[in-house]
Amino acid sequence: MIADSFALARYHIPLEAPLPVGKQRIELRQGLVLKASVGEQQHYVEIAPLSGLDRDGSPLNGFSHESVDEVIAEAQLLLQSVIEGGHDLIAASNLTQLPSLAWGLSLLAAKINGQLPVHHPEFEPIPLLVPREGEPLALTKQRIAALPAQIRRVKIKVAQTSMAEELALIYAVLEQRPELKLRLDANQGFEQQQAESFCACLPKAAIEYFEEPCRIWQNNRSLYASTGIPFALDETLAKTADFKVAEDSFEYGLRALVLKPMLLGTLQRLQRLIEEANALGIRCVLSSSLEASLGIRDLCKVAALLTPDETPGADTLSPFSKDLIVGDNHKSCLQFSALSPVFTIEN
Repeated sequence: MIADSFALARYHIPLEAPLPVGKQRIELRQGLVLKASVGEQQHYVEIAPLSGLDRDGSPLNGFSHESVDEVIAEAQLLLQSVIEGGHDLIAASNLTQLPSLAWGLSLLAAKINGQLPVHHPEFEPIPLLVPREGEPLALTKQRIAALPAQIRRVKIKVAQTSMAEELALIYAVLEQRPELKLRLDANQGFEQQQAESFCACLPKAAIEYFEEPCRIWQNNRSLYASTGIPFALDETLAKTADFKVAEDSFEYGLRALVLKPMLLGTLQRLQRLIEEANALGIRCVLSSSLEASLGIRDLCKVAALLTPDETPGADTLSPFSKDLIVGDNHKSCLQFSALSPVFTIEN
């Protein structure tokens, strides 16, 4: 189908609590919403590179390289070409070198062509546990004790504060809920020797996998050899444009790829990575790049389509003060007309 028009608008949503971006924190999420009008139907996608400034005014490091303004400039050129018949959306998504734009354009094509499920199943929730600043451990334990009984896994950020504090949190989780399995995420925050010291203190039987423990990702294999704790890759995938899963990856400890579509590019690239990994016995878990509710809803739909047996890492919406385009009626929801218009291109 050919779109009659495209419109791009910008959003800014304050957060009610800081969200971690590696070791940094953000208190505002900004991005774009692209609307395609096809006859009487409107289709929306969120394009939100994980870039900009943290709450201290420092540039975010280690995630998206493109800025929102760069996405705007390139989107206008590509969408003008689509409207004029020079390319379709899939071709346009393959032309851009900006992963967030490539993802948005390919996702929009899938929506227009009816390739995504209308609804997604209720995935098993996997809460993200982040210690709140200045929060005593006793209050943290209360939050852990309040987790719903059906929770079987939690994700915990590490390499953020001191090793002693983070180990105390891990053991507090298991003191309250000894049956839980833990997914740890260091965002490449440890040197190999630090990671080995940290792993030596972990309750290994409770660790499902350790996401990006070492700053140099190849050192994760050595870490597995010395500790027996399996690992997952995340940032490595976005930093390595031609990344391929090695044939011996499972043997050397790789158990999962954590895939952030907003950082990786097209839906087609995402699908290829999943097929390659699954063929080698490696799980794939889709994960948010701290998108607003529109992006999270679509992430869950894509997960239902491509990784139906894996819960996506999408438990990041609670700090958002508002929903975007779609919501669950628990918050006010920003509609497209309430956003800051950027451009409109008509056929």
